[in-house]
Amino acid sequence: MTASYPALRLRRTRASDWSRRLHAETVLTPADLIWPLFVTEGQGVEEPIASLPGVSRWSVEGIVARAREAADLGIPCLALFPNTPPQLRTDDGREAVNPDNLMCRAIRAIKDAVPEIGVLTDVALDPYTTHGHDGLVDAAGYVVNDSTADALVQQALTQARAGSDVIAPSDMMDGRVGMIRAALEAEGFHNVQIMAYAAKYASAFYGPFRDAVNTRGLLKGNKKTYQMDYANAEEALREVALDLAEGADSVMVKPGLPYLDIVRRVKDEFRVPTFAYQVSGEYALIETAVAAGVADRDAMVLETLTAFKRAGCSGVLTYHAAHAARLLHA
Repeated sequence: MTASYPALRLRRTRASDWSRRLHAETVLTPADLIWPLFVTEGQGVEEPIASLPGVSRWSVEGIVARAREAADLGIPCLALFPNTPPQLRTDDGREAVNPDNLMCRAIRAIKDAVPEIGVLTDVALDPYTTHGHDGLVDAAGYVVNDSTADALVQQALTQARAGSDVIAPSDMMDGRVGMIRAALEAEGFHNVQIMAYAAKYASAFYGPFRDAVNTRGLLKGNKKTYQMDYANAEEALREVALDLAEGADSVMVKPGLPYLDIVRRVKDEFRVPTFAYQVSGEYALIETAVAAGVADRDAMVLETLTAFKRAGCSGVLTYHAAHAARLLHA
């Protein structure tokens, strides 16, 4: 910097709204957003989720209505998560590979009604198991890697056949991205993307999500043997490198705001499409602050989402997607 005060006044370009907009280094648009939605059985069903104020589970036709809403708002992609009926949950999560399961019916309905919108589907067994883990467990309760990865390949193929555009393995098993990519290629799904949950941490911020998919009361133990230790950053880079080498088209960091340092390091190291998930606990904190009268929802939503972009995110999965898009259109 060659100039100094008073020749250089950094407040000069902040003095007017038009100038602040002109000099903004980071721009947030609806195209940066992915909207996570929860699908449930029934017809005409909307089930508000108490721990996620303003978020509901929807039956398939309600999910289609949300897809139309997203398209009208300029949101390019939805992320689907099923609330599998209890009687269909088993130790081995076999409902995950049923071609007529809740997830597949929702995918087909969306692609039939709103073909221009992207559909991202979660690959993990926790919505389908009686024990709430993302994979298959042995007699000691340990989530076994290789047989789980085999099951995830079949789950991914089931979703791709139904019309999924983006397969998003969230399980954190070693090697599963390469196995899924090989299977997709072998079946001719050359343009089905993989967004790998590459740096997914064992976090306290997931509680409301587990309410949404009804796994909170099922989970035996914790997920620390496969999800990452929140103390680790170098390990995240190794996980990302592995998933990219195996064929991931994009990577995700989860949770979001507490891990923006990881987002920045991933983006700087790899220069690849990098996404983050503003998870259920983050959403709930904002809504709780708003309900307590200590925060402005609109301001907090736009500030937090812009922070993701500033940190290097290509896009953000957020339950505030529709609200943010309306604000950005205003």
